[in-house]
This record gives sequence, C-alpha cells and structure tokens, in this order.
Amino acid sequence: MSPKHQSTDATVTRLLDDALRVHTVLGPEGFTMTAVIRESGVSSGSLYHHFGSFDGLAAALYARCMASLLDALLAALEPETTARGGIEAVARAYLDFTRTDRDAAYFIHASAYATFLPSHATVIAEAKAPRLTRLLSWLEPHTATGEITPLSPTLTEMLLIGPVAETARRHLSGDPTLDLTEATLHLPPRIWASLSPQPTPPP
Repeated sequence: MSPKHQSTDATVTRLLDDALRVHTVLGPEGFTMTAVIRESGVSSGSLYHHFGSFDGLAAALYARCMASLLDALLAALEPETTARGGIEAVARAYLDFTRTDRDAAYFIHASAYATFLPSHATVIAEAKAPRLTRLLSWLEPHTATGEITPLSPTLTEMLLIGPVAETARRHLSGDPTLDLTEATLHLPPRIWASLSPQPTPPP
C-alpha cells in the first residue's frame, strides 16, 4: 500500500472514530458536521473529499458499526454445528455486542430511521449483504433437514433478530425495567423455540 493510500485510510478511520465518539458523548442531536470537525481537527474540505457529505460520513459509520455487529454474530454462529446451538449463539452474541460495543450498538439503533439511510443504501448494503449471505447459508442446511421451520428469510430474520434488537434498543434508551443479563439468559432458548418446528421447552 502506498503512503498516500495509507494516509487516506488513516484519515477515514480517524474521522469515523471521532464521529462515533461525538455521537456517543453528544447524542443524535449533537451529532453534527461542526462537532465532528471540532473533535477531529480536520477541515470540512477533507470530510467532503472522503465522504462526499456529512450524510456520507454517517452512512459509512453506520456501515462500519453494522459490519462489526454482523461479524460478532457470525463469529458466534459459524463454529456451532447444531441448529439450536447456532440460533441461541446469535441471540447471545447480539446482546453481548450491545454490552461490550455499546457505542456502535447505540449508533446503529439511534440511526434506525435516519434520513441518510435510503440515500446511501448501496454503501450500507455492501457491508451487510455478504455477511447476511453467510448467516443465511449457515441456516439453509438446517432448514432443509427440518431442524428450523422453513420461513421466508425476512420472517426468519424477524424471529431471530427482532427480539434481541428490540431488547438492545430499549436497553440503550435507558429503560430501567430491562436487565440485559436476564435477557441474555432467557431470550435465546425462547427464540430457538420460535424457530423450531416442534415446541422446545427452555432448559
């Protein structure tokens, strides 16, 4: 890699790191181009050069955070050999990511309805698509053998990710009634039960 490319990559990484820090400290309302420039010390011209716009930077940060989340899910899923083991591992990994990578999880959930998402769908899809393909590829043989209920990919995702995503969202929003440790204990077997062809009592 040439020194110029190394410098470019370092600047992009620095801007994304600083942008995430600004979002964590100031929240969505304080997440502005002015705040990121102040934090990073780069010029607005440099930000536009690398990302095209502030929305472009936000989309790149979202894609990076989402890739980190999906990588964590895959790292937990792919060593598993049984359908139940894999499903429960994904659920636990999502909640563990919320705990250990709180800043990234917070950005993902706070951006759920952000205006930058539709206009930068291609960038985000480039980060998500290959990882989701790996996840679905792991599920396919277990569905084919009848271990997992055959549903559309969308419904499978809703049952697998929906409960832990909503748990994470409420936890990150400060819901005092939600205990993440309790959720990690009780949700995975119940998510498995929702995807198992035969009702499976939790252990």
